[in-house]
Amino acid sequence: MGVANTNRSIPELLTDVVNNFTVLVRKETQLARVEMSEKIGDLAVGIGLLVGGSVLLIPALVILLQSAVAALVAANFATVWASLIVGGATLLIGLVLLAVGIGRLKAARPVPTRTMGQLQRDAEVAARQVRSEDGTAKRAA
Repeated sequence: MGVANTNRSIPELLTDVVNNFTVLVRKETQLARVEMSEKIGDLAVGIGLLVGGSVLLIPALVILLQSAVAALVAANFATVWASLIVGGATLLIGLVLLAVGIGRLKAARPVPTRTMGQLQRDAEVAARQVRSEDGTAKRAA
C-alpha cells in the first residue's frame, strides 16, 4: 500500500482500487492452489493407509484358514486357539491401519480454510479503507 494522498481524483482512486483488487485476486488464487495441493497430499496418504489396511484384511482370512490347517496337523495346540491367535493378530493390525486412514481422511478436509480466512481479512481491510476514503472525500468537499 502506498502513502495516502488526500488530493487524488475519483478516477485515480478507482484505478487504484482496480489494480489492488487484481493483485489481491492473483495472490489469493496462488494461496488457494498451494493450500489445495497440501490437502490433496493429505488425502493421498489417507487413501494409501486405507488401501494398506484393506490389503492386510484379505490375507487375514487366508492366514485364518492356513492356521486352522496347520493346527490340525500339529496336535500341540488346539485348532481353535491357533486359528484365533494368528488370524486375530492380523485382523487387529488391518483394523488399526483402516482406523488411522479414516482419521487422516477426516482430518484432511479439501477446503482452503487459510485462503478463506485471508479473504475475510482482506474484505475487512478493504471495507475500512473505503470508509476512511469516503470520510476523507466528504471532509474535502
